[in-house]
Amino acid sequence: MPKKAKSKAKSKAKLNIKKSKKGRRAAPPKRRKVAVSIPALEAAATEAADFAAKHETAAAESKGAAEQRRSDADAARQEVAKLEAAAKKAKRDAAKSAAAVKEANNRAAKLDALAKKARREATGREAAAERARLAAAEKARREAAQQAKREAAEKARLEAVDRAKRKAAEKAERDAARKAEREAARQAKREAAEKAKIEAAERAQREAAEKAEREAARKVEREAAKEAKREAARIAKMEASAQAKREAAEKVEAEREAAERAEREAAEQVIREVGEPAKSEVAAKPESGISDGPSFTDGIQRK
Repeated sequence: MPKKAKSKAKSKAKLNIKKSKKGRRAAPPKRRKVAVSIPALEAAATEAADFAAKHETAAAESKGAAEQRRSDADAARQEVAKLEAAAKKAKRDAAKSAAAVKEANNRAAKLDALAKKARREATGREAAAERARLAAAEKARREAAQQAKREAAEKARLEAVDRAKRKAAEKAERDAARKAEREAARQAKREAAEKAKIEAAERAQREAAEKAEREAARKVEREAAKEAKREAARIAKMEASAQAKREAAEKVEAEREAAERAEREAAEQVIREVGEPAKSEVAAKPESGISDGPSFTDGIQRK
């Protein structure tokens, strides 16, 4: 193979490698955060899996074609080697005779041309194989990128599922906490109502007991007042009786004193009429009256 063709093939291969590297070095586009649902992610993941399967089949076919080209290149190399061996043999035969040498030279020239052609074809096959390899590498890179995207999508889907599960669990916890709070509030209300009912019953019992005590106290007070009234009436009656007795006694005493006064006046009158002897008798009579019953002075002392 000529050096010019080799250098051209090498430069072309380098250019392809640079282009592939340049393509690889290109900054990936900024991903926008898009809110997608889990079914959409699963559908996208399924579609990506189908697309990957198709590309894997295409890659396998390309790999088989590249292997076929490589085997063809190896067969061409072997043919070139055979032709070179035949050329050498022809040259040795040409050394034996000039005609054979001339013929061998012609054959060698033809064989060289065929060998060059075979080398060019082999170089072309190698270049094609290199291009196929680079294409397969690029395809593998794209497939790896797609696989990474698929894995990222799957990871995002799993994270979304986990997030949804966490949210559902948190919501369930919040709902359970709210339900527990409501149950506690209801229980507290029931307990408060029961406590209020008990307190109301106790208050009613206390009020009833206090009312009964007040009624009993009023009854006792009424009985005491009645008793006091009866006692006062009895005392008043007794005092009135004593007063009546005193008044009667005073009346009797006054009547007695009036009788005694009348008797004395009558005696004095008799004494004045009769004279001295009667006077002595009248004087003795009061003495006997004093000794026999109570006198006027005794009534005064009693008072």
